[in-house]
Amino acid sequence: MCIITGFSGGGSGFVGRELTRLLRKRGHEVTIVSRQPGPDRITWDDLDADGLPPCEGAVNLAGENLMNPLRWWNESYKKDLFSSRIDTTRTLARAISSAPTPPRSWVLVTGVACYKPSQTALYTEDSEWTPFDLLSQLVKEWEEAGRLSDDVAATTRQVVIRPGAVLGRDGGAMKQMLTPFWLGLGGTLGSGQQPFPWIHVSDLAGIIAHSLEAPPPAPPTADGPEVLNGVAPALNTNREFTEALGRALGRPTLFPVPGFIMRALMGAERAVVLMEGQRVAPKRTLESGYEYQYPDLRAALGEIVGR
Repeated sequence: MCIITGFSGGGSGFVGRELTRLLRKRGHEVTIVSRQPGPDRITWDDLDADGLPPCEGAVNLAGENLMNPLRWWNESYKKDLFSSRIDTTRTLARAISSAPTPPRSWVLVTGVACYKPSQTALYTEDSEWTPFDLLSQLVKEWEEAGRLSDDVAATTRQVVIRPGAVLGRDGGAMKQMLTPFWLGLGGTLGSGQQPFPWIHVSDLAGIIAHSLEAPPPAPPTADGPEVLNGVAPALNTNREFTEALGRALGRPTLFPVPGFIMRALMGAERAVVLMEGQRVAPKRTLESGYEYQYPDLRAALGEIVGR
């Protein structure tokens, strides 16, 4: 059995639904940790009171949607971004550590915001980094909250997956983009030269499942979590993504969005995710043997728009 958290809505629910479908297709039983009880679900209160049910793997996808268009960028929202990620991660890590039989694998999904935006640097899982802004500090605290004690880590494989923008039909980044692009109102964000790290939702679910099913290292290690960049192998800019989506839809992309408008609407700290970017390569992900279903924009966008 696998335990998955993160079905409270937003991007995490979008990824969680795809992961649940994939795991069940492969014959795994899945129990979801959520706010509401139901079939094949337990609540966070159940987890606190009764501990972690026996399971082979645990995954945390929980977190307030960073790109929620209905929330203004203010201190309350920032607090929710931190608490919804760090508190749930800490709770699940504590439950894993206190379980009579801890799971074989523990997968935490964070993000590429730890890597400093640059049009020239190429980041792999081996790249060193230190926090430089709010979102990179969030990733640091988030990943630290999930780290297991050395004795538990000797038997439970720890994996951190850092995804880029998640693309798919039913949610994620595409949900807000498709309507203006269908109307012929799409365009680059700013200059469009900023890197755009991305991944198809089926591949993100595939990397998570691959991490859950992979045999533990021999001998076990307590050196810290394995890190996998959850991005497609293709290195694209925002302009390349914009033009590829326009071609897939058969629509023009003539209306760039100026940076000052994005910063005014989203807040400068949040807009940096879209107006700047990182060139991120999935070096260790490929070395792990994972085979991408959608390694480039043409394949990914063709599946998403049905062409």
